[in-house]
Amino acid sequence: MLAGTLSPSATKPAARPGFVLGMLCFVYVLNFLDRQLLSILAKPIQDALKITDGQLGLISGLYFAMFYCFIAIPVGWFADRTSRVRVLSLACAVWSGATVACGMASNYTQLAIARMVVGFGEAGGVPPSYAIITDTYPPGKRAAALGIFNLGPAIGAAAGVAFGAAIAEHFGWRIPFITVGVIGIVTALAVWLTVREPTRGATDVAAPASSASADDKAEFWPTVRMFLSHPVLMLAALGSGATQFVTYGLGNFAVLFLMREKGMELGDVAVWYALVLLVGMGGGMIVSGRVIDRMVKKSRAGYAIAPALSLVVAMPFYIGFVWAPGWPLALALLTVVMVFNYFYLSASVALVQEEVKPNQRVLSGALLLLIMNFIGLGLGPTWVGFASDWFKAQGDAHGLQTALYTLTPFYLVAIALFLWLARRLRREEASA
Repeated sequence: MLAGTLSPSATKPAARPGFVLGMLCFVYVLNFLDRQLLSILAKPIQDALKITDGQLGLISGLYFAMFYCFIAIPVGWFADRTSRVRVLSLACAVWSGATVACGMASNYTQLAIARMVVGFGEAGGVPPSYAIITDTYPPGKRAAALGIFNLGPAIGAAAGVAFGAAIAEHFGWRIPFITVGVIGIVTALAVWLTVREPTRGATDVAAPASSASADDKAEFWPTVRMFLSHPVLMLAALGSGATQFVTYGLGNFAVLFLMREKGMELGDVAVWYALVLLVGMGGGMIVSGRVIDRMVKKSRAGYAIAPALSLVVAMPFYIGFVWAPGWPLALALLTVVMVFNYFYLSASVALVQEEVKPNQRVLSGALLLLIMNFIGLGLGPTWVGFASDWFKAQGDAHGLQTALYTLTPFYLVAIALFLWLARRLRREEASA
């Protein structure tokens, strides 16, 4: 459990919590929008630069994740010891500049390098935001606040689809990258000037005086060892990673799949797929945060039971989505999948942030992202891309569809890991 000696005044929430949450959520929207433009515009990019599904999987998966995941660790350590707001602002400026470079790429190598730099910048986006929110909202409200923050991917993906596909249809695929990158640079400056750095541990319940102070500087390797040897933290990270193997494997190829296999056009994608992301993923983020906050009032095992049950519901609808003969039915089934695929995110983030000391939160959040994103973001799209190329080489006319079917077993792996985590949390409560 977290620990920290706090003064009575330290339990007061930070000023303007709604403004802070809104700004962080908008930065996360840009973070995810920049990341998703590649998958949204996959077909015109493939046509222009002559790249395969496997190459697309590498630059949207493994190559991106190598920088996004591993750079997050030193960035998290640095942010725990300095200003998290300043780190977030600088990171936003870096990934936004690299997004502009993506729009200027003239070949696969240039695009791959630009995507790696996007990953480098985005490594400093989410972990500091997790810690800022945790020090702005008290226990009992954090999962809901994190659920609102995690609307960023839903809004970013939906905006990316609507904006990216619509603009690309009229002006080509490069203009969306350049426009979004410029908006991100302006936003980075706004964060630097308007968001205040909250006091570490400001909203925590006071712990015994023998515990480490929230103002202490957490040491790097002891924090890493603590995380990697902590069963609760590792089960949360691995369960989330198995879930993201599905969500990123699907998400990075969904538009290409709908256009190639289901007959959608860019104009259809800009309207209907954007609505699915906004309603499905966005609704899931809001509902999950509130459901989790209610469940954990009865038992901390709710952090694990909620995502396990949601994935049980999502799996048959996912299979139906891949099978559906036309895009209208496919999108209807995908909406349900999106609602239930993302319960894990607010649950795992809130659990990790509450489980560690205030001065370990950014680094611990970065370690959580390292594990779950390297498994999910790094390997999921890479797997789907290479599987699609392999099935196509074997004569399968629907190689991408078959590749998406192979993600199904990872639902079962994720469910098992979250149930294991629930059992562990119940055991800790019983012995406390």
